[in-house]
Amino acid sequence: MTVGQEYLKVVRERFLDIKKTAERAMEQLSDKDLFYCFHEESNSIGVIVKHMSGNMISRWTDFFASDGEKPNRNRDDEFLNDLKSREELIACWEKGWQTFLKTLYEIGERDLLKTVTIRNEPLSVIEAIERQMYHYSYHVGQIVYIAKQIKSTDWKTLTIPRKKQ
Repeated sequence: MTVGQEYLKVVRERFLDIKKTAERAMEQLSDKDLFYCFHEESNSIGVIVKHMSGNMISRWTDFFASDGEKPNRNRDDEFLNDLKSREELIACWEKGWQTFLKTLYEIGERDLLKTVTIRNEPLSVIEAIERQMYHYSYHVGQIVYIAKQIKSTDWKTLTIPRKKQ
């Protein structure tokens, strides 16, 4: 296996891990909890899901041929807490992830040093992938944190429980 092939294998696995972590956190919540905001300046999990999905669709559609910030994306609308149900949230989540993962699995080793553009900034494909790794991990961390705060003592850990190493 080459370094490029190993890199692609590892990042694909990590992104799937990130996705599953968020899903396991969201599964612990009631439908109402998914849309709860701590205060007017905070984001619900529903808002974070909408934003991530919007980002994924914009960045990974037509990845090599157009800027990752599509002109039809309305980023501000992603921050409206207007998803109405768990089903709507999951459909939005899956649409973003399917768009992203389809493109990620189409990228080959020979593509890693090609240049793509995001917000008029030229990036190598590796840089673009790593930029999204940071961005998606950041938001999944928020999802987990919000879910853990809501569940309090009823939280079921997603990793190694304390004092169980």
